[in-house]
Amino acid sequence: MKENGRPPNLTVAVSLLVVVEMMFFAGLVSAYLVTRAKAEGWPPVGQPRLPVASTAVNTLVLLFSARTLQWSIRQLSREWLGATWVLGWAFVAMQGREWVNLLNYGLTVRSGVYGAFFYTLVGAHALHVLAGLAVLAWVHHRFSQGRLNAWAIYWWFVVALWPILYLLVYLL
Repeated sequence: MKENGRPPNLTVAVSLLVVVEMMFFAGLVSAYLVTRAKAEGWPPVGQPRLPVASTAVNTLVLLFSARTLQWSIRQLSREWLGATWVLGWAFVAMQGREWVNLLNYGLTVRSGVYGAFFYTLVGAHALHVLAGLAVLAWVHHRFSQGRLNAWAIYWWFVVALWPILYLLVYLL
């Protein structure tokens, strides 16, 4: 819905926030790629391997949350928005379980640049997912199509970013 032929202020504000977040993650990913390119081996010898298969399943969970959000918008449905929220929390819970396992295997922020970059990139994304979940809860409580449409932009950004991080950090 447009106000005076312009997009609503909330939509513009969220769009600008996403642009800023894109620059933030571009900087993190660039630093990661430069550091990785200069390393003699990646991951370094003695560092645990990341759980590719379970994280692939977790990636599908997050991707499906984008679909349930789309259904929420199309049907103006609180139920589908609630499903999006539950899937987002499932993603965070699975990431948390992964982190605990990796910490037990010795991968920490202090175990070297590999661990530092892993927790910085994946942790920054997790914080953005948590922020998105908080906003989705607020939108669910104060349900309106305008709020839903605006904050969907942020959620879709968080969802679209994850496969890129998964590819760069887990698969390559």
